[in-house]
Amino acid sequence: MRLELSILYRGALSSCNYDCPYCSFAKHWESPEELRADREGLERFCVWVASRTDDQIAVFFTPWGETLVRSWYREAIVELSLLPQVTKVAVQTNLSCNLEWLCHAKREKLGLWCTYHPGRTTLAAFVGQCQRLQQFGVRHSVGCVGLREHLPDIEALRQMLPSETYMWINACKSKPNYYDRQLLETLEGIDPLFPINNTRHESRGHSCRTGHKVVTVDSRGDMRRCHFVDIVIGNIYEPAFEKVLTPTTCPNATCGCHIGYAHLDHLQLDHVFGDRILERIPNPTALQARHLRNGPNAMALDVGTSH
Repeated sequence: MRLELSILYRGALSSCNYDCPYCSFAKHWESPEELRADREGLERFCVWVASRTDDQIAVFFTPWGETLVRSWYREAIVELSLLPQVTKVAVQTNLSCNLEWLCHAKREKLGLWCTYHPGRTTLAAFVGQCQRLQQFGVRHSVGCVGLREHLPDIEALRQMLPSETYMWINACKSKPNYYDRQLLETLEGIDPLFPINNTRHESRGHSCRTGHKVVTVDSRGDMRRCHFVDIVIGNIYEPAFEKVLTPTTCPNATCGCHIGYAHLDHLQLDHVFGDRILERIPNPTALQARHLRNGPNAMALDVGTSH
């Protein structure tokens, strides 16, 4: 039976060429031995994907750090994009690397989730990279962490991007009542889906596509249902691993990250994002219809949540 599966791959890499103070990731710089182990794990994964000729597999790289400054991740994305059984290769990135390597990939299969980090690069440089993605015909979304001090940069970035480029804002949920009403309205005006991200969604007992249609895989091949449930359910390198992929409900009380809650069935975000849910690009028609029907402040209620 053909397997249709989205894999969120997170290897051992945890270093980054940026050192954003608000980021809890990328605070480690690997030794040559650690980098070699990360590369070997990724190469083994690519060999495994290449062997799954009867399946349909989407791969989303969700690193602890920045992958695209490492040659083996760029090579892996190109290699995977050329495989007929791979439907999509997506990656989270700060977009700081040279982009010419994209010319060697099957670009219609690529999707980039690009984060702008104020103070680590200039707006002009970042937007220039986004323009290169447009020239290459690579689908991408663009976003920023929604800190108060970032607001001028967020507004400037929105003005500099083409209107058709979706710009998301990751809410600061670690501090209660972080946003006042005026700031909420400003951010919702930029990202109509911000109310959804600015919520920890009730998830325990709710059906979720993770563990069934979506799994996370680490450099050892160990599978977990998602990044937020640290229970190994199997290993992709074991025979008949797919037998563990069954519909199950979420064991966590809440879910507050797009790469998790996007797969909760009751939120119906698959109707908003369609086949671009991994790279976080909503369907323009669905996004506009939802916005017009409810208004940005009511959109959260439309998916069963509130601020």
